[in-house]
Amino acid sequence: MADMRAFRDAVIDRAAAEPGGPAGDLARDLAEGLRVRTAVLLEGPSDLAAVEALAARHGRDLAAEGVCVVPMGGAMNVGRFAALLGPAGLGLRLAGLCDEGEQGFYRRGLERAGGPHDAFFVCAADLEDELIRALGVPRVEEVLRAEGDLPAWRIFGRQPAQQDRPPHQRLRRFLGTKKGRKIRYGRLLTEALDPDRVPAPLQGLLRHL
Repeated sequence: MADMRAFRDAVIDRAAAEPGGPAGDLARDLAEGLRVRTAVLLEGPSDLAAVEALAARHGRDLAAEGVCVVPMGGAMNVGRFAALLGPAGLGLRLAGLCDEGEQGFYRRGLERAGGPHDAFFVCAADLEDELIRALGVPRVEEVLRAEGDLPAWRIFGRQPAQQDRPPHQRLRRFLGTKKGRKIRYGRLLTEALDPDRVPAPLQGLLRHL
């Protein structure tokens, strides 16, 4: 039986393809069969991990609600995905997260696709930065210790290039130094949040859906 993952894969394949063709037909057929109503556009898989983790903590099954969370592979792809999924494409409601420095890409891409701006919630730097600031460095280090990454973090922090950076900025860079680490900690840091400390962009997005 087709599931939301199959639809997401078809959307990603279609966004990478030339206009028209079987990939686009498959995405449309799956959207209709699964009754997809909303597409959440995210920059990458670490954001996806965080959104899915927060939804699970609130007891929500986004797929069952007709919500597909889509990692776009970079902010510059937002126009392509918005055109495919928004009013001019599959006609889905659009929402998502946006890094502050990428707002221009989102604004132009959404304007071309006829999509809304107010359903995209802005992170000050990126979602990892929001999570680290919400938790605080000591709490993040507890999560690193539980995962066996505390020694690597301490070695990284002693590097000369890191000495002038505040600890939370060093942590943000550390999460990006190994393949897959940002994805894993996108989930783990979200799960470690106190209910009243969820970053505003992440909380706002979930409430909007």
